[in-house]
Amino acid sequence: MYTYKLQHEQPICAEKIKKLYDSVGWWPERKEIDIEKMLKNSIAIGVWKENELIGFARVVSDGIFRAYIEDVVVHESVRNKGIGEKMLTILLREISHIHIVSLFCGEKLIKFYGEQQFQATKQIVMHRNQTGKE
Repeated sequence: MYTYKLQHEQPICAEKIKKLYDSVGWWPERKEIDIEKMLKNSIAIGVWKENELIGFARVVSDGIFRAYIEDVVVHESVRNKGIGEKMLTILLREISHIHIVSLFCGEKLIKFYGEQQFQATKQIVMHRNQTGKE
């Protein structure tokens, strides 16, 4: 049994997010203090199996026109059980008033996000690294 809660319903501990990121090889340079700041500026959802955080996703938004889904992560031991899909459903319901919701994904996830009614567009994505960190 999995428990799904938005950040405002059940606070998500930065230490547990860091542990989840580490388990899938994401952003080893991210520090817990920065993850705490990130949470304050995001709409986030956590998924727990007992007391272990096994899923996380977040949204950053201007509150009306645009929102971006970020950091959708599910622990490898519980993938392909609908956890990512349910997190997206809950987040999208939470931001249903936003005009456009976007996300970035690798090619292997295009089918998954397409099933959630996201459409691939042909755009050039440009990033500017301002901190010297990846």
